[in-house]
Amino acid sequence: MHAKLVKVGEELEKRILDGVTYRIKSKSDKLLVLKAEMDVGAETDLYEHEGEEIRILLEGKIECTIGGEIYIMEEGDVLWHPSNVPHKIKNVGNSKAVYITIGTPSTFI
Repeated sequence: MHAKLVKVGEELEKRILDGVTYRIKSKSDKLLVLKAEMDVGAETDLYEHEGEEIRILLEGKIECTIGGEIYIMEEGDVLWHPSNVPHKIKNVGNSKAVYITIGTPSTFI
């Protein structure tokens, strides 16, 4: 197989945790792509794992805490960080926040 296309509305897996809907869009042994939708005020737990990730904010406004530093992301912003640094995300906007995370290796609990 050379490619795998996941169409709009399709997902490999869906999880809802504390006001955040995670949709795994693509996954291999080395790479994970997930789309997250956060309710207003929703916040993830502080988490760390192997690898690195890139987050692309599609809608809304989020606060990313990476190793104790705070980064405010607005629509269209991109943030890279090593995943072994403790990190968490909070929707600090007044509407739903939607972002894509691309991570390597493929880790998601």
